[in-house]
Amino acid sequence: MVLYVSLLTASAGISALLTYWVRRTAIAYGLKATPVYGRHLHTKPLPRLGGIAICATFMAAAAAYIPISRLLHVSVSIRGYLGFLIPVLLIFLMGAYDDVKPLKPKSKIAVQSLAAILLYVAGFGIHYFASLFGGHPIGVVIDLPLTIFWVLLITNAFNLIDGLDGLAAGSAMISLIALLVVCLLGHNDLVTYLVVVLLGAILGFLPFNFYPASIFMGDSGSLFIGFLLSALAMAAGQEVATSSGIAIPILAFGVPILDVALAVLRRLIRSRPVFRGDTDHIHHKLLRRGLSHRQAVFVLYGVTSAFVVASLALVIDDKFLLPVIIALVLGIFIGVQQLHYAEFSGLFRPGGRRRQIITESLNLRRAAEALAACPDFRTISQVLQETLQPDGFEGLRLKNLGKDGFPMALLHTLHYDWEGKWFLEWSERRTDDSPWEYSFQLLTNPQPTLGYASFFHMSPREDFRLNADLLAEEFRTALSDAIARAVARMKALHQTEQNAELNLVRAACRAAD
Repeated sequence: MVLYVSLLTASAGISALLTYWVRRTAIAYGLKATPVYGRHLHTKPLPRLGGIAICATFMAAAAAYIPISRLLHVSVSIRGYLGFLIPVLLIFLMGAYDDVKPLKPKSKIAVQSLAAILLYVAGFGIHYFASLFGGHPIGVVIDLPLTIFWVLLITNAFNLIDGLDGLAAGSAMISLIALLVVCLLGHNDLVTYLVVVLLGAILGFLPFNFYPASIFMGDSGSLFIGFLLSALAMAAGQEVATSSGIAIPILAFGVPILDVALAVLRRLIRSRPVFRGDTDHIHHKLLRRGLSHRQAVFVLYGVTSAFVVASLALVIDDKFLLPVIIALVLGIFIGVQQLHYAEFSGLFRPGGRRRQIITESLNLRRAAEALAACPDFRTISQVLQETLQPDGFEGLRLKNLGKDGFPMALLHTLHYDWEGKWFLEWSERRTDDSPWEYSFQLLTNPQPTLGYASFFHMSPREDFRLNADLLAEEFRTALSDAIARAVARMKALHQTEQNAELNLVRAACRAAD
């Protein structure tokens, strides 16, 4: 225990020093990630190479395991040792490359699958069915795909939840507590050592990554941590009973698994590519419910802790398995309901057109949610196009919006036509030819009107018109408020420009005098 405490302290200290050095170096060389609207929540460029510090700490401490094991007279399998570290290093190198030059999802899946196969060959995969069938090849045929699936699931799940400062790192630390308890009870020296090292590496990095973050771990960090956790969980799960050995790692990683499951389901329901990113992850939903950045992170820390406590209950006695499953199913059901996912709100609606209705209505709801955070016309235009174009919307027109005499340059991303309408079109065909138009008046309090808005759709379907009517008030209010904010911002900018010009004129006059 003294060794593990010393190892944890040393790893945390080395990680903190390396993170500080990586941050300074990245800033000095301009290696920063520029925020992308709609995907990133930070507003200024920040370094995203924190994974280097985490990986370097882990690999250095892992290399020290050989001399330490010899001093303590602990036997170690070099084949198993290298068989674990080589695929881990492979995943880090892939993530680091992806941070510099983004890879296609298929390429990342291929590399992760290769690393999973290497883990399996080294003995760190799922070998349950191989043992069950007495070494028969049919066991390998089942175990190997299960190993690959588990590695892909956990690796990418932690990558997906890396959307708020400190969320992925903190969740990984909490999940590691469950793995550490299992390892200590199972007396697996190598796996326990590696769990402690990873725990220290993340602990040293977290203060720099917690809100407001000064450095991100990037894909080199999130994929590295996710892959390591998947491998360590498989190794730790071999030390406990079969039912618990399967349930404990699943519960320990409950939040990222739940997030990726919801992401896949909602994208399938919406008929959108599974690997296409969006802004509807659990942490995004919490922010839209009014939670601050820190509050959302702490809520998810709490949920992760609840999953870990459930997994530890199974470590104590696997008789708790059924009550734990029932409690978690109820908790997940209530939690998902509170997040107000439009994709799941109408799953039990009768009729053969249920899927189509859900897909079209949820995009309008997502647009209404996203408009609440739009400060200008650029972001309004981008939100409307991203959320409504997939359902066949062709464009937007705003009438009488420019009647207050704003300079046209302030309404960038919108165009002005001879009829006095501002318009945004993303379709190749003219909106005048669209067979269906949805128009409404822009109303805000206390102002009576801001003008009129018209959306154009490619096909006049009865189902769509029905949902548009049901959501008209919610969507109209959200768009009206967003346009009101954009107009107010334009006025402020215009007034600032006028004041600056006036100050220049006054300065010139004083200089002339």
